[in-house]
Amino acid sequence: MNHELEELDATACAELIRRGEVTPLEMVDAAIARIEERNPALNAIVTPMFEIARERARGPLPDGPFRGVPYLLKDLMGTWAGVRETSGSALLRDFVAPFDSELVARLKAAGFIVLGKTNTPEFGIVPTTESAFLGAARNPWNRAHSTGGSSGGSACAVAARMVPAAHANDGGGSIRIPASCCGLFGLKPTRGRNPLGPIYGDVMNGLVVEHAVTRSVRDSAAILDATCGADAGAPYFAPPPARPFLQEVGAPTGRLRIGVTIDSPLGGASHADCAEAVRATARLLTDQGHAVEEIRAQLDPAALQDAFIKIYACGIAQNVAMATLAAGRQPEANDLEPLTAALAEMGRGISGADYLMAVLTLQLATRQLVAAMDGFDLWLTPTLTEPPVSLGTLDSPAGDPLRGLMRASTYVPFTALCNFTGQPAMSFPLHWNEVSLPIGVHFVARQGAEALLFRLAAELEEARGPLRAPAPPAAG
Repeated sequence: MNHELEELDATACAELIRRGEVTPLEMVDAAIARIEERNPALNAIVTPMFEIARERARGPLPDGPFRGVPYLLKDLMGTWAGVRETSGSALLRDFVAPFDSELVARLKAAGFIVLGKTNTPEFGIVPTTESAFLGAARNPWNRAHSTGGSSGGSACAVAARMVPAAHANDGGGSIRIPASCCGLFGLKPTRGRNPLGPIYGDVMNGLVVEHAVTRSVRDSAAILDATCGADAGAPYFAPPPARPFLQEVGAPTGRLRIGVTIDSPLGGASHADCAEAVRATARLLTDQGHAVEEIRAQLDPAALQDAFIKIYACGIAQNVAMATLAAGRQPEANDLEPLTAALAEMGRGISGADYLMAVLTLQLATRQLVAAMDGFDLWLTPTLTEPPVSLGTLDSPAGDPLRGLMRASTYVPFTALCNFTGQPAMSFPLHWNEVSLPIGVHFVARQGAEALLFRLAAELEEARGPLRAPAPPAAG
């Protein structure tokens, strides 16, 4: 029975429970058994919540769309009252969250049962999940390779069939990057679509958004239906959808005009595997009747990188300041990784005027990108410029603390663009290379146009067929 359950998406799990064929407790116990079998080899889940989950499964549960379905929370921003929240940092090793985040409250109301917290890099900085404090999450397709980040623990657990879906968030690609690395569907919603309260109004001037990684398109749409909408006091919010996102799954797309870019707009060529994934997708789209043509965005790479790093550095300085308050002590030796400490120091030295000039630079670039998409419905790119990198590739040693971040800028140039524009974007798992590593393709839509992404994703999902899964790793 457990093998049958692990092949189901969250929607199918919920339907089994509604029909009375499986109880929430049976569903939870089956997922816990898979976690106990597979997690030791993958290090996806870093804080188990098994007894909390079993107690909730015994009921009563809210009669939401995902009543009784197992879920996981990323150990960054997904706060659950009474459970450890480390943000991947040794500074927060003993911090216990005093409240649920608004997103978690909505996930609870939807009926999800959370089984634990998932691995993340320190404060979600780099696009790989291998912090000094929590250790490396390992890609279930090849354990020598990265899961991506910063939602790598969540993606790893979903790809390895521990749970059908999991929480993720995205400040530079952290939903879409691990979705690409692990062969999942990952949608970054429009800025303001999901709540960030009660603490945050926005994060890093609107770079960060919340959502999930999933194995099916319909799960992503239904989860977004359950969580979207501004919370009280939000500084801004996305335009409301015309109808539930789930109703867009399977709706006709019409004939789309899709722009394609293969090489990084910030300079540099994409790996042959990633380029071929985009070309193959373009051929598929053409066969399905869509118009596909090259698109070019004229950007200033040096100015963009400088502005992005300034905003990121100020955000990390804020994270460290908040973590210091939460921990009730100043950071000690080895509490912070070299990259985190260097960025926090950099951020503390940036003036308010320089920060606002960086914001202006990204806003001007947003107008350039939106202008480049004028006349196109969607923009197709690689999700990453390389296949999933080997573990250790993005390390930042004490003697060169920014090395990992600079290396990452060549690895994830496409995803970060959508964080400063605020546009919705998705990574779709259409391709695997010759060594069976997943290669995602990336689609960007206009502000507020998640509906179109879900429509096209469902079309591609039907063309792709059932999602492949890696062989479950041996425990130990």
